[in-house]
Amino acid sequence: MQPCQHTLPTPYPVGPVHCYSVELGGELVLFDTGPPTAEARYLLSAQVDLTHLKHIIITHCHIDHYGLSRWLAEQTGATVYLPFRDGLKIDRHEERLDLVYELLLCNGFTPEFLDLFRVIMSDGSIFPPFPQNYRISEEDLPAHLGIEILSCPGHSQSDHVLLGDGWAVTGDILLEGIFQTPFLDVDLLTGQRFRNYEAYCDSLPKLAGLHGRLILPGHREGVASVGDCLLFYCSKLMERAAYLKQYPLSMNTVAVVETLVGDVNKSAFVSFMKAAEIIFLRDFLAEPERLCNALEECGLLTETVAEGLERIRD
Repeated sequence: MQPCQHTLPTPYPVGPVHCYSVELGGELVLFDTGPPTAEARYLLSAQVDLTHLKHIIITHCHIDHYGLSRWLAEQTGATVYLPFRDGLKIDRHEERLDLVYELLLCNGFTPEFLDLFRVIMSDGSIFPPFPQNYRISEEDLPAHLGIEILSCPGHSQSDHVLLGDGWAVTGDILLEGIFQTPFLDVDLLTGQRFRNYEAYCDSLPKLAGLHGRLILPGHREGVASVGDCLLFYCSKLMERAAYLKQYPLSMNTVAVVETLVGDVNKSAFVSFMKAAEIIFLRDFLAEPERLCNALEECGLLTETVAEGLERIRD
């Protein structure tokens, strides 16, 4: 059975988000929930029979994908399943934020900026209440649902692709015509910065292996060609990295952000996300052969891409 798509508006620049519902093993399953807004609650309630909802499976804990999970669990009694790394971040929330603040200081942000950023991190606008008594997808997802979990970090450190019979719910990791900024974060298993670029390169062969499945993305339209979607993302990565090369490595991250967005204190979260993009691009510039090898393994290393990577190396 193919999941049904539910498109919900969000107040965020990314635009509407897609959730999906399907009956598996005789039980109603919802993939992602939409944002924690009254409009999303109303529309989801109108489109999904919440009286029969048994399982809520989250691809990754960004606000537009998990925002209604606590409300849904309280209203329906459905079990919420989160990726292991998201559960880790919930259990060690304050420790994680302290490490992120240290990371921002190391990249040139000021204590004044951190004061503004702390407000955003604690006012619910980025982290609405997490569901209580959630379960971990990798450990607790019932076998009778027949869902396979494919861990494909890159956009975040917890991205899951959820595989059913001929289809794949891909969250934010496979989007048509979008270069989505990787989320700057710390790896609580090591205490170090999470390396989104390395993770994305490792995920590429797994994503390429989704060829032939119906792709059910988190935003925009469906993916016509997995290979073309991945090549678009990589071409934008190379294009933005080539532009970034004009700024010397001696110029710290916050100084580059200021040249691009102006006063970093004016919109702390926008500045944070721009810093995340710059760090991701600089990781690529330091090791472009990692992407080259990943694309070659996928059979996606076209002549155009190879030439672009060669120019990056120069």
